[in-house]
Amino acid sequence: MAVKNSTYRTHFFTIIGSLLGAVLLAWKHFRSAIHRKKIMSIDDTSYFHQKDGVVTTLYPYESIPVPDNGRYRLHNEMEDCIVCDLCAKICPVDCIAIDPIKSTVEIGKTSDGSTRRIYAATFDIDMAKCCYCGLCTTVCPTESLTMTKAYDYSEFDIRNMVYHFADLSPEESVVKRKEWDEAQAAKLAAKAAPVATEEKPSAVADGEQPVAKPKPFIPKAMPPKVAIPVKKADDANVTPSAESKPEETPKPKVSIPPKIKIPLPKKKDDDATKGETTE
Repeated sequence: MAVKNSTYRTHFFTIIGSLLGAVLLAWKHFRSAIHRKKIMSIDDTSYFHQKDGVVTTLYPYESIPVPDNGRYRLHNEMEDCIVCDLCAKICPVDCIAIDPIKSTVEIGKTSDGSTRRIYAATFDIDMAKCCYCGLCTTVCPTESLTMTKAYDYSEFDIRNMVYHFADLSPEESVVKRKEWDEAQAAKLAAKAAPVATEEKPSAVADGEQPVAKPKPFIPKAMPPKVAIPVKKADDANVTPSAESKPEETPKPKVSIPPKIKIPLPKKKDDDATKGETTE
């Protein structure tokens, strides 16, 4: 029992000593951070050369630098946006809402030379729904939609997480939409109007009869030729007509060699034998 008690006491005092050492180390760093007289940014080259108070950063005055390829808050540069609607289509959570209005004239040019012909009556990005996948920035053809380095944009009201990037006010959007509808109605009316292709009849003098214009010659389509089926003579009594009689193909002549007659020897008639036979 004495051995077990000594082992227990040894471990107990070891644990107490390690806890006191950790508390003293934390208190030392705390006193060093309090006595810092100068607040400098973490981007400063001499920040890590300070002797005291470099354990923690004084946020928001000091912050850790953000990597360039980080995925944070979205931002859209409307001067380079052509309102192609690709970002809204590829978004997996539907956090981008766009209401495009086509223009009858060219609006302007983007930084890469693309032509702008569509207004954005609504271009809203709901960052409360965003999953930070970065697909919308990948498909943007003009690279107007990017992810910035702003990551500390917390809000007390979730409705403030919706960012608006429309380039038209509600009044301007109504005017632009009306102009586009009128232009489309004018195009449909021009297509529906009949085209005057016939000339107007000339004035006829008194006492003269109007001369009737000859009708244009329209060739008639000839009926297709129908092949008359030829009846075959199955019976011997039925003789096909000369018209329906098919043409006989000439048979090839067979050359037969001439027959050669061989003279037979004549039999000699004995008178004696003849006499006997007659008797």
